[in-house]
Amino acid sequence: MSMKIAVLAERAEGETRVAVSPETVGKLKALGADVVIEAGAGARSRFTDEAFAAAGAEMLADRVAVVAGAEVVLGVRRPEAAALAGAAPGALVIGAMDPYGNEPAIKALADAGVTAIAMEFMPRITRAQVMDILSSQANLAGYQGVIEAAAAFGRAFPMMMTAAGTVRPAKVFVMGAGVAGLQAIATARRLGGVVTANDVRPAAKEQVESLGGKFIAVEDDEFRQAETSGGYAKEMSAEYKQKQAALTASHIAKQDIVITTALIPGRPAPRLISAQMVETMAPGSVIVDLAAERGGNCELTVPGEIIEHRGVTIIGHRNFPGRLPTSASQLYARNLLAFLETLIGKETRALAVNWDDELVKATVLTRDGAIVHPNIRLEPAPMPTEVPAMADTPRPPEAAVIEERPAEASTASTTEAAPAPAAIAKPRARKAATPKTAAPKTDASKIAAPKTAASKTAAPKTAASRTRAAATRADATKPAAAGAKAKPARPAKTGAAAKPRVPRKPETPRDDQ
Repeated sequence: MSMKIAVLAERAEGETRVAVSPETVGKLKALGADVVIEAGAGARSRFTDEAFAAAGAEMLADRVAVVAGAEVVLGVRRPEAAALAGAAPGALVIGAMDPYGNEPAIKALADAGVTAIAMEFMPRITRAQVMDILSSQANLAGYQGVIEAAAAFGRAFPMMMTAAGTVRPAKVFVMGAGVAGLQAIATARRLGGVVTANDVRPAAKEQVESLGGKFIAVEDDEFRQAETSGGYAKEMSAEYKQKQAALTASHIAKQDIVITTALIPGRPAPRLISAQMVETMAPGSVIVDLAAERGGNCELTVPGEIIEHRGVTIIGHRNFPGRLPTSASQLYARNLLAFLETLIGKETRALAVNWDDELVKATVLTRDGAIVHPNIRLEPAPMPTEVPAMADTPRPPEAAVIEERPAEASTASTTEAAPAPAAIAKPRARKAATPKTAAPKTDASKIAAPKTAASKTAAPKTAASRTRAAATRADATKPAAAGAKAKPARPAKTGAAAKPRVPRKPETPRDDQ
């Protein structure tokens, strides 16, 4: 039986895209899959049911029948868990899941028993570039932002020299030089505008200038060091932020068009333009807020609407890529196809997911009825009412831990003192061989120390000691010749049987005693 891939029509308000195109349907069929699409799913993307059918897809009007038995469900936005009823156990649900702030919806997918895969979590590595939906859709958003601005501007973009006079070019300021920002810069330049841009990353300056734009930033030492070795922006000081804000405010006042592109996954869009900045712009100016879906970079942006404030038009469409539905769907469908090709066995022509693949590990949110992605966490459930009554239960283990602490401390101190017993080990072995003699040894060695000190302080005693030493050497020579008498002579003088150096070794552990 062939693997079934289901494609549902998007239900989100304002969503015009579809997860497949006639082009990718044909390629999915070549991989051995049966593609079943909900009727009318591609209508707003200008893909007719007939075009899908010609590519080999089966078109069904019954949404439940589309999903029934499907091993893979493709979508643009995260589907409702209820819409997946009847899918195969563990079915892959692939799309833009938007999990941050929507954790309960992700939990619902886990409870439904499907494997939810967030395409926006695709790592930005060379291998995955063709699967990067953020880049493909942001590219179109940057282009469309300039088109929207040009339509609302009311004046020409390029400089025009006519018999009636010269038309000055539009001044365009792009805030953020990521994928969307760079495309906006390129598009505005192609239309003939004078483009400036800024970004928190110093490396963006070269990219902006390569497209014909002028980079605007407070380029002091802090800015030049504002990027990590991995290419990420560092947090700037409050003083730098104030200087950059002042520069931005003065620059915005001179612009005809401002396009903002700053987005942070899972957070509200950062505020880049205040109401006061908007009021400094000339009537007829335009602000295009590509971050409107997350609240907007402009303080006055109304998500989903176009408003006018003191003659300045503020455009806040929620879905800029969706305003180019055909192109956006084509690119998005190719992203999904490239990813699916890594999940389908070429020989078996069936799903063969490598769960250890870095692409899979980075994008899988739910599996086997649980949320498995480390970045997605649900708030802890409220504690049951029985817990306070059982609060005494953990106390014995806590008391045991407290009682064990002195033992742990003694263990540590024993470990630190371990070298000292090792040094004493040899003298103890000799004590067993010569009991009661080792103690006098130590005493004798202790007494020897005062004698040495005295010999150092008194010259006559030193001479006498030399005489005694000479006599001792003379006596030592005679037993050497006799042979048998040499050994008993030494124990009488030093107390060490055949080992004259033994008294020196106990000196090492003395400091520890």
